[in-house]
Amino acid sequence: MQLRFGCLAILFTTLILGGCFFEDWKTPADPVVTQPNGKPTISGVPPTLIRVGEAYDFRPSASDPDGDALSFSIANKPVWANFNAATGGLSGTPRDADVGMTAQVLITVSDGKDQAALERFSVTVNQISLGSATLSWQPPTQNADGTVLTGLRGYRIYYGRSAGALDQVLMLDNPGLTRYVIENLSPATWYFAMTAYNSQGAESTRSTTASKTVG
Repeated sequence: MQLRFGCLAILFTTLILGGCFFEDWKTPADPVVTQPNGKPTISGVPPTLIRVGEAYDFRPSASDPDGDALSFSIANKPVWANFNAATGGLSGTPRDADVGMTAQVLITVSDGKDQAALERFSVTVNQISLGSATLSWQPPTQNADGTVLTGLRGYRIYYGRSAGALDQVLMLDNPGLTRYVIENLSPATWYFAMTAYNSQGAESTRSTTASKTVG
């Protein structure tokens, strides 16, 4: 009886050990691997000088290696400009009251996790520099038919920003003039032609058109 009892005890113990041995060989779960975020990049060279009345328009180039959606922000935005948070675009047209410099402008792009920024820059608005043109001529001495000119009364100066549309006129009621300065010309290429007229109001044909670029 004792011998058989011992065998039963040994058999029972073996079954328990076998169960423990089986559980030790379970396959472990795979570890979760997290990929690092790729940082966005931004580039571009914004204009730093502009004149009153000119349109300013700058848009940086930006990308993200992971294809994440990007958003933009700005610090020290010029008061006369508008900023697009979806594209990073800075645009606007300054007026006379905006003359001066806006310093330390900073445009930043973000993918929601990391960000990148352009170098800080400044934008200076300059006043329009008005120019002038000096015209000089020799007084006419003959009529178109070759006869001697008498009764010269003065001159008319026709000018404008298109050679085919001289839409501004100055009347110089002084036959003794041989030189005249036209001032306050905005930056552009200006075109000029002249006529002479006599005391009866008859006007000559126009002279050859001359031009000058201002600004």
